[in-house]
Amino acid sequence: MSTENQGIFEAHRLTISGLEVEIVRKDIKNLHLGVYPPHGRVRVATPLLVSDDAVRLAVISKLGWIRRQQAAFEAQPRQSPREVVSGETHFFLGRRYRLRLLTHSGPIAVSVRRNYLEVHARPETTPEQRERALLAWYRQQLKALIPPLLEKWQPLLGTKVADWGIKKMKTKWGTCNIEQRRIWLNLELAKKPVECLEYLVVHELAHLLERNHNDRFIGILDSHLPQWRHSRQLLNAQPLAHEEWGT
Repeated sequence: MSTENQGIFEAHRLTISGLEVEIVRKDIKNLHLGVYPPHGRVRVATPLLVSDDAVRLAVISKLGWIRRQQAAFEAQPRQSPREVVSGETHFFLGRRYRLRLLTHSGPIAVSVRRNYLEVHARPETTPEQRERALLAWYRQQLKALIPPLLEKWQPLLGTKVADWGIKKMKTKWGTCNIEQRRIWLNLELAKKPVECLEYLVVHELAHLLERNHNDRFIGILDSHLPQWRHSRQLLNAQPLAHEEWGT
């Protein structure tokens, strides 16, 4: 989750103890160090006047924690490459489904039937065509799930988005553009439990009230969604897509 690089005055990279670290200087009060999925990217957001040497010391003091976070991400289960053929495992709203490829004379269609995710397609369709159809179906499902969550949480938080959208992202589950009051949610969330989607919606709406991940931001989540830490842990424990999914 991010606020789409808003307020960044400088960004560059340093190698510290063998780690490539992204350094971002912003108009903030405190230094924030994060390790991000899927492969443990290290990013430091720091106040404008903090030197690279001070950042280097901060990263070195946290090396053990950084390595543990990176090891946890690398140990997460990842799906094998998808061909969208019968027998594959696919996920929808946190449940595991067997894919069943069925011969069909019309356009590619996707449906859920008991424990199966059924893809109806002509015999000559390619894996790429079937995958595009499956991703379009996931997008359609998310488009139906997000509006009720916005209707629930916008009045509770006392804020409102001007627009929202869904897109594939490699390193974030969601982003928020505060100036335009627009939030984006990762297409991969269609595969995760609804609890995770709700957490992301609340998280991004909270950024309209507080730009940074500071004590005020955490207080907003604590007061409105007390179980948010469990939801975040559940989200980050879910299997990753074969292609880097796109906080």
